[in-house]
Amino acid sequence: MNTISKNTKVAIIGLGNIGEAIAVNLTKGNHPVIVAARDFEKAKSLSDKLGNLADAKEITDAIKEADVVIPAIYFDKIKEFLQLYSNELQGKVIVDVSNPIAPDGNGGFKKIINENDSAGKILSELIPSNSRIVKAFGTLGAGSLLSEAFSEPNRKVLFYASDSTNSNNIIEELIASSGFEPFHIGGVDQSIRIEVFGDLHEFGNLGKPVTLDEAKSKIAKS
Repeated sequence: MNTISKNTKVAIIGLGNIGEAIAVNLTKGNHPVIVAARDFEKAKSLSDKLGNLADAKEITDAIKEADVVIPAIYFDKIKEFLQLYSNELQGKVIVDVSNPIAPDGNGGFKKIINENDSAGKILSELIPSNSRIVKAFGTLGAGSLLSEAFSEPNRKVLFYASDSTNSNNIIEELIASSGFEPFHIGGVDQSIRIEVFGDLHEFGNLGKPVTLDEAKSKIAKS
């Protein structure tokens, strides 16, 4: 892990299954994290569990201190989050991990936005003008994020999408620090491919975590 990753301050906002998994993996990869939630005691409890590399803060303070902000919250709450903290989010790299889905009443899930829309694209139009959005860390379920991290001999892939190439080194270092192989699939307009039901999502056509060679083969056939 190089100095880019070590010097990048990351705030994870929201500590459900995905947020906690990202925090666990990054600290396991020796990367410090700031954790925050509406319930500060929940953040403090996770920080205590993860040790010296995790620091619990109130949400506003966490965002202000971070270079990269990961709102690990439900898609339908992120719009409110972006509006509420618009001043603090100025100039930040914002990582969208969300999947725009809800229970369908039949034991499965349904998409809650238009069929051809993506959460990443929608949210890219709502962030502050001097911020950058990256779609990442949401291409696997929470269980796979934990169980497949740091896999040997070949690491599994986490796909990401971004318009700003200035963000790519930072995100790739964070993905690598969390125990996965980064794979850039293109701009944010490609986010639909790495959201639930997409061709590169675990709960879509991909069907499982894949290695870099398997990912390349999948891309070549698509």
